[in-house]
Amino acid sequence: MKTAFRIFRKTESGAVTVDWVVLTAALIGLGMLVLIPVAFGTHSATQGVSDYISNIEPGYENN
Repeated sequence: MKTAFRIFRKTESGAVTVDWVVLTAALIGLGMLVLIPVAFGTHSATQGVSDYISNIEPGYENN
């Protein structure tokens, strides 16, 4: 399997180059599909923490 990947990676003929571009684009698309929901999830979690902290009154007497 590793040998087949090395041959595929080193080949520079036209069809393999197109395959490499398509494979790379697919990996980037998959990464975006995974990371976009994570980014929105962290934004909402950060907003919740921000709201909680902004409602805390400063000082020692409030503990």
